[in-house]
Amino acid sequence: MAQTQADSLRADSIFKSLELQGVEVVKQKALVKSDIDKITYNIEDDPDSKSNSTLDMLRKVPMVTVDGEDNIQVNGSSSFKVYVNSKPNQMMSNNPKEVLKSMPASSIKRIEVITNPGPKYDAEGVGGILNIITHGKNIEGYTATFRANVHNQGLGAGAYTTVKSGKLTMSANVNYNYNDRPRGYSGSTRKTVGNISNSSSDIESSSWSDSHGNSKYGSLEASYEIDTLRLLTASFDLYGGGSNGEGESSLLATSPLTGNHLYSYNTFQRSKSSYAYIDGGIDYQRTFSVEDRLFTLSYKISAEPDDNDSYVDYADLQAADGWETFLQRMKNQHNDGSHNTMEHTFQVDYTTPFAKYHNIEMGLKYILRNNTSEDDRYESDVFDRDYSSHYKHRNDIMAAYLGYGLKIKKFSGRLGLRYEHTLQDVEYKLGRGDDFTKHFNDFVPSASIGYKLGQATNLRLGYDMRIYRPGIWYLNPYLDDSTPTNINQGNPNLDSEKNHSFNLSFSNFTPKFNINLALRYGFTRNSIENVVKMMPDTKIAGLKNPTGKDVLYTSYENIGHREGVNLNAYVNWNASKNTRIYMNSSLSYTDMNDGGTLSNSGWELFAYGGAQQTLPKDWRISCNIYAITPNVRLQGRGSSYSNYSLSIQKSWLKNRLNLTLSASNFLKKYKYFNYHTTDSFFEAANWSKNLSQTFSLSISYRIGELKASVKKAERSITNDDVKGGGGSNGGSNSDSN
Repeated sequence: MAQTQADSLRADSIFKSLELQGVEVVKQKALVKSDIDKITYNIEDDPDSKSNSTLDMLRKVPMVTVDGEDNIQVNGSSSFKVYVNSKPNQMMSNNPKEVLKSMPASSIKRIEVITNPGPKYDAEGVGGILNIITHGKNIEGYTATFRANVHNQGLGAGAYTTVKSGKLTMSANVNYNYNDRPRGYSGSTRKTVGNISNSSSDIESSSWSDSHGNSKYGSLEASYEIDTLRLLTASFDLYGGGSNGEGESSLLATSPLTGNHLYSYNTFQRSKSSYAYIDGGIDYQRTFSVEDRLFTLSYKISAEPDDNDSYVDYADLQAADGWETFLQRMKNQHNDGSHNTMEHTFQVDYTTPFAKYHNIEMGLKYILRNNTSEDDRYESDVFDRDYSSHYKHRNDIMAAYLGYGLKIKKFSGRLGLRYEHTLQDVEYKLGRGDDFTKHFNDFVPSASIGYKLGQATNLRLGYDMRIYRPGIWYLNPYLDDSTPTNINQGNPNLDSEKNHSFNLSFSNFTPKFNINLALRYGFTRNSIENVVKMMPDTKIAGLKNPTGKDVLYTSYENIGHREGVNLNAYVNWNASKNTRIYMNSSLSYTDMNDGGTLSNSGWELFAYGGAQQTLPKDWRISCNIYAITPNVRLQGRGSSYSNYSLSIQKSWLKNRLNLTLSASNFLKKYKYFNYHTTDSFFEAANWSKNLSQTFSLSISYRIGELKASVKKAERSITNDDVKGGGGSNGGSNSDSN
């Protein structure tokens, strides 16, 4: 640390000397920094952070991609975890795109991409970890920023403040957003191929839907310096909201043999939902006279309740001879669901250096997690006990880790091993589900070695193993036939998925030019795959009143053999003190199969680029463009997407008052998405058309000076142990873990 401060003072002295000689000096800060295990993007140094959401800024972060539907990938994988101030945030891990949309980038200091997490972090998350660090400069003072925005799909407002009094520092952040989602359109087709019979049908459907709702986000953090060696920190987060939606759809089924009409119907849907996430934690940190020796005790409590109420009404039912029985299954439905997760976590961590060049870290952790779910189903206003489900889900995690680090001159390295034991126990109180218990035992190794080629140039080689544990929505055997033509069911026999990866990265970061290149090879032999089959409904065990007609049946299996290569490139060029040009791209090749008849492979490309120009009198203009090709799936491909945006910003009062006007996709009102699924017996396609043209105006005003931040314990609880997924997957009894 002392050497770093000395280098900084020496650099400032050189800059001042050159300026006195009349030499123009580019003093822009490097937005990106890297070391052996992580890449850091300094959000606070990016001018766009004053007006954009954290999700918008993620598109610029190396190793991160965000597609047209705001789905996020880290290091080429959609499995990753989100931390805030080095603490896990289940709210963001479960709903990253929604929460990060509501979090203003102006409240963020930097985002760290931890690509090689090491043994102290939970083993879940193939892609790694996004660690969001909030503002602070660790000296006296206060600050408060107020912001508001309005756009063609809603509005929002918020405030952020930090105050320090003696040894106590506190910060608070609140934000409110209202969104009125305009009407969107979607449709699907399913064509039978191969084994065609009188029970087969081709289906074409179309629908529209719209919704409106609000979201609220708030956080409170505090730190108290007991003395120079002991620190006490606490935090509280609250995120919640709700929405109301409605829609209509129509479906027509025809015979693949004759083309004749088999059946048709219309549906009317309406729904109402509410959700919340409440999280609190406290950490005690003890440092020592020995530099980098650290002891931490942590406790965390969180709750995640949600409620949903939906109605589906059928109308205009028509059926040809022989299909009347199948159509009788289309009954008006009302689904009333409520779910909650309550979690307590205890953790102890210890790290210490020894023998000058070495350090060791170790820790223990225990999570007690209890999930409850109550889903009540009504058919034609009559309670359906068989198709309703109430259950309790216990999910306990016990973990221990040991890590070793070495740093000698230009070389650094790390070895680590983590052990995790998982207990999942599900008890059904009501419904057709069977009680089950699952145990997982996982040993997770990791290793990395780095070499410092120069003051700002690093080379790193690493290996890590990451796991996916199936959540309740994958394991739940509840049979969901709320849409009789598409039936879903979880699989309680799933095992944890294991992913191995080897990576090589090169980085060079200077005030003028930044580049990071990362090459990664990974493979999985038992990946959990969403498998869709066409079959007669008589072959689906437990289905009530089967008719023998062909339907699509979706479940999950450990059948995936997946391997791929990914090259990620990030380039930033500060062409002058007022001009910045940047690019963030990823090229990957994936090959996957189920060990049998299903296989798929192909290339995927993500590219994001843009430029920022600072103009006289505190004007600034930014333009961005990005595109993504269809992603490869075991049974098909996703959709391609492209977009562009332009923003103009004006600042007054020494950058305290900022006004931003921005627009995206302003030359075309709607965007189209297309998805394809194929099998030996069917071909399916889904499409959607949604409003993507946006215009927005935002304003922010800051008072005071940001001279203090809430200190954070260097180690804290990191609950990132369950495979991300959600909602409707595996049955209507979804549960967030």
